Amino acid sequence: MTVRKRAGGETVWLDQDQQQAWRAYIMGTTLLLDRLDRELRQEWNLSLTEYEILVRLSEQPDRSLRMALLADALCHSRSRITHTIKRMEEDGLVLRGAAEDDRRGVCATMTDRGYALLVKAAPTHVAGVRAHLVELASRAEFATMGRVFDKVCDQLMQGHDEATDIR
Repeated sequence: MTVRKRAGGETVWLDQDQQQAWRAYIMGTTLLLDRLDRELRQEWNLSLTEYEILVRLSEQPDRSLRMALLADALCHSRSRITHTIKRMEEDGLVLRGAAEDDRRGVCATMTDRGYALLVKAAPTHVAGVRAHLVELASRAEFATMGRVFDKVCDQLMQGHDEATDIR
């Protein structure tokens, strides 16, 4: 990590506006993710992470993805994904099995029950995203936010395995 410093080695601190924006981002992100998680749990007994796993699996032609790629796509540790998938497997939402191409990797595959739950839960999630974020910003503000976070992702993904576009 490169820390920006002045010529004399002094740290370049955030100014008051930058500090205010940074703190609003941190607090807003925490509150938003907590609310989206709570809404899914209350209505569908499904965490936001579990929902995101189902979404990622649903986007695959065979509703299946290597666990390592799933962990990378969600920016979670492999052990965290393993524990989450284990719980989801116990609930009948996914199955784990050997990867077809080399049999060394492990894949998670969405079951019909998992897909049915995703179809039912998606409107709750989308309504929350709209109410708590999208509708609070103009179209231009929302587009700007997307461009800024594309840049953040691009910078922070340098050095990671970029074989798969995780966004």
